[in-house]
Amino acid sequence: MPDSNCTYKPGPVKCNGFDPRAFRWALIMKLAVEEINNSSMLLPNHTLGYKIFDSCAYPLTGQRAALAVMNGLNEADRPMCSNASPMLAIIGESGSAQSIVVSRILQPFRIPMISYFSSCACLSNRQEFPTFFRVIPSDAYQVKAIAKLLLHFNWTWIGVVRGDHEYGRSALQGLLAELEGTNVCVAYQEMIPLLYDTQRALEIMRVMNGSSARVVVVFSAEGELTPFLRDYMEQNMTAIQWIASEAWVTASVFTGSKFYPYLGGTIGFAIRQGHIPGLRDYLTMVNPQTYPDNPLVHELWGTLYGCSPISFFSTSSHLPMCEGHEVLRNEHSAYMNTSSPRIGYNVYKGVYAIANSLHNLISCQAGHGPFVNSTCAESTKIYPWQLQHYLQEVSFTISGETVNFDSNGETIPSYDLINWQKGTAGNIELVKVGMYDGALEAGSELVISNFGITWAGDKSEVPVSICSVGCTPGFRKAVRQGEPVCCFDCVPCDSGKISNQTDSIDCMDCPEDYWSNDNGTACVPKIVEFLSHDAMGLTLTVISVVGACITLAVFAVFLYYRNTPIVRMNNSELSFLILLSLTLCFLCALIFIGEPTSWSCMLRHTAFSITFSLCISCILGKTLVVLAAFTATQPGNNLMKWLGPTQQRIIIFSCTLVQMIICATWLIASPPFPYRNTQSQRSKVILDCSVGSDLAFWCVLGYIGLLACLCFLLAFLARKLPGNFNEAKYITFSMLIFCAVWLAFVPAYVSSPGKFTTAVEIFAILASSFGLLMCLFAPKCYIILLTPEKNTKQHLMGKATK
Repeated sequence: MPDSNCTYKPGPVKCNGFDPRAFRWALIMKLAVEEINNSSMLLPNHTLGYKIFDSCAYPLTGQRAALAVMNGLNEADRPMCSNASPMLAIIGESGSAQSIVVSRILQPFRIPMISYFSSCACLSNRQEFPTFFRVIPSDAYQVKAIAKLLLHFNWTWIGVVRGDHEYGRSALQGLLAELEGTNVCVAYQEMIPLLYDTQRALEIMRVMNGSSARVVVVFSAEGELTPFLRDYMEQNMTAIQWIASEAWVTASVFTGSKFYPYLGGTIGFAIRQGHIPGLRDYLTMVNPQTYPDNPLVHELWGTLYGCSPISFFSTSSHLPMCEGHEVLRNEHSAYMNTSSPRIGYNVYKGVYAIANSLHNLISCQAGHGPFVNSTCAESTKIYPWQLQHYLQEVSFTISGETVNFDSNGETIPSYDLINWQKGTAGNIELVKVGMYDGALEAGSELVISNFGITWAGDKSEVPVSICSVGCTPGFRKAVRQGEPVCCFDCVPCDSGKISNQTDSIDCMDCPEDYWSNDNGTACVPKIVEFLSHDAMGLTLTVISVVGACITLAVFAVFLYYRNTPIVRMNNSELSFLILLSLTLCFLCALIFIGEPTSWSCMLRHTAFSITFSLCISCILGKTLVVLAAFTATQPGNNLMKWLGPTQQRIIIFSCTLVQMIICATWLIASPPFPYRNTQSQRSKVILDCSVGSDLAFWCVLGYIGLLACLCFLLAFLARKLPGNFNEAKYITFSMLIFCAVWLAFVPAYVSSPGKFTTAVEIFAILASSFGLLMCLFAPKCYIILLTPEKNTKQHLMGKATK
């Protein structure tokens, strides 16, 4: 870096090192100019001249070179701009940063410039760079190709290393823009300093080594990358899969055998190769004997052989003297790489673009020109802006390729996909494994031969570079807070949701009648559940049938002993009616078991409510008879005549009729019906009976409860009446159990899920029926069957002799 304090005149430019590759490009330009001058078809009777300046691949030096081109090498040599410029166009620059500087200097003079290696997308801005052309695709296409490459191999977690120049900045911004909206994330962005610093380079390598990103994209020129890779190899890092930009993917300086363990497997997009006839012979003719006064040839010899030619030998040279019979060999690949010229081919195309444009300009016919009043340019007085017009319109074919420029000075974007593979001599060979053609339709631009690629570490498997392992079907991504979207946890799908693809962002809801399987990968039909004849249903069925059988057995005992005092004194007609209604209560529980139908839903609630109303009505009648019988002994009490058999039947019928009316109204207005309940248990479809009208349902239960409470109250009043067998005590206890069962039924019914709702109702029916049967008839059966000596009128009335 020169001192810029403006206190003294800057010294002459000195480049650091010699680049045989760039010297080869300069010689290709010289070769193209000589071909054109020797051609009878292109620019006949005209000769192209040229000057070559070395910018040292540095913007400031490039600026000096551009000024020297226009002003002369020395400040004293400054001709006035009074005529057409002796310089019509410039071939250059190799780097985007240098091209930006040079193009801005040339812009006021409207001198066109064709770059063979400046790919920064920023140079496509015609407002800012109106005289800039290039025969290399813009980085806008390169970053598209790299983004498609990353997606193709599912590399979602990458690092980016770039140079400290406009090319690196612009390429990084373009890549980030292309990756936006995809599942690829950038783990880190590091910059190689313009003035190379080993400590900074080691910090970058520590970041690379510490990151889980195994794929690193590098936007850098060959110059600043060379010392970086030298330090990289000293750190013995081999696990990085390099993605090279076109600026260095074909750099032959890295193809030596010492680079393969560290750079083998590198993949990247290179400029399409072309054919330059006679290039190899032309390069081999370059030697110090042919060009004894050319210092660049002498530097080439010093770089290739480590010696200084005799003609150039001086006491100041620190190199030994060459023997004079050195021959250019194949191992000097940086200079002799002529098998597949790419950048050099772009130089070749650029020179021919200028030559063809000049040819078209000179061939213009008067009166048919493109300028004012259809005039043509004067062949002896050509202005650069006139040449630019023809450059914009030029179209020619070279080596089978059509070359032309669009409105932004761009050519058709096309790349070869290059893979660095091990050659037979242990060196690195650049093998084409695919291509990218921006002229093709979207989605088909990238073509890759996956089977022919060698990856980092000399492996054949595609390397994995991800922050988090992909989520399998049945899971969804949950982004970690504060981290990129590529870093996530895999969370199982909630019940009722599925994901049938890998890396699902969200889980899909299953349809209403479907539920997720155990793995959460597919929706399966929900289990249809109802109280069937399974273990629970069979148990309840058996209990119901056993209860009915026991009741019928008691009925048979009472019928057989119908003439005994204990049967006759307890109103045998009502006892038989209670036993029959209890039998129906037990049996109506069977209606609740099985798949609900329209008839079973209407029948189950009405049947159990009417049979229970009949049963409680009979018990109420019996309670009234007991109460009346024990109070009839009081003087003037004639209550018994109002509770004769006929009145008892009327009471029972009336109480039952009320329930029947309620049920009839229920069935007419809003009857129970079967329905598929998908809400109470989301994983199952519960087939159940909807009560239709909740009001009617609770009215039915409320009426039964009212009868039971009335019966309980009357029996409670008669519990202390005299007698060894006071039935009021048993009625009181039976009603207490009955009310307790149905009071417990209400919360259990409301809170029970699925088929257990029906099971709770059946349990309440059976429990209350057994309670009534046991409390009312067990003591009587005990006396009838086990203690017949107590089955006498005297004992039952409490008058037996002790």
